[in-house]
Amino acid sequence: MTDPIGYRRPDPATQPPYDVPAYGSTHHRHPKQAPVRVPHTLTEVSGPRFSPAWYAPHADLSTLNGKAALGERIIVAGRVLDEDGRPVRGAMVEVWQANAAGRYHHPGDQHDAPLDPNFLGRGRVFTDEEGNYRFTTIRPGAYPWRNHPNAWRPVHIHYSLFGAGFAQRLITQMYFPGDPLLAYDPIFLSTADEAARNRLIARFDLDITEPEWALGYRFDIVLRGREATPFENDGAH
Repeated sequence: MTDPIGYRRPDPATQPPYDVPAYGSTHHRHPKQAPVRVPHTLTEVSGPRFSPAWYAPHADLSTLNGKAALGERIIVAGRVLDEDGRPVRGAMVEVWQANAAGRYHHPGDQHDAPLDPNFLGRGRVFTDEEGNYRFTTIRPGAYPWRNHPNAWRPVHIHYSLFGAGFAQRLITQMYFPGDPLLAYDPIFLSTADEAARNRLIARFDLDITEPEWALGYRFDIVLRGREATPFENDGAH
């Protein structure tokens, strides 16, 4: 099926639904009625303009005021691509995550785990001419989230991508290879198609790894098409 502007809609199994029975909070925030198409005006499609001049990049989350955060330092890099494998230039890529102990630097997180005074857990970069982005950060920890008995979120990093305007925002999560919690996580499992779901798992990459300093992971993001990354209506878990 193709929508009015010519893009083929994704197979429903390759994207998470708005209401996931095993993911409790989706019952309260998913749309209860059919969506209403709102025509885009010049305001939505052209603004605000996202530029490093106005939104300062912050690519190194592993230090704060010259002091190193606790935990395993890692590098996460990748490319943002369209459905034909072409680079998406100038996209604003923002990340946020828990610290090495599994706690967010946010007053709403009251998990009984230590805060790290040298880790805020948020960053921002812009893709280059080849669609590349790169962050240095700390490998986050797993944490409980009370969705169901003995529920723990797998280790993950949240991503937000902005295109040319405010209406062009996509949200997803990046997971790590070999995490045993993936098999129990209703957010990860909400994408029914296994191949699509596995596109959310970063790959260890020795070429990104820097000797005696940090392990490297590659996480490429594809915006549309058969190889599209699953995106979500993020509940910030």
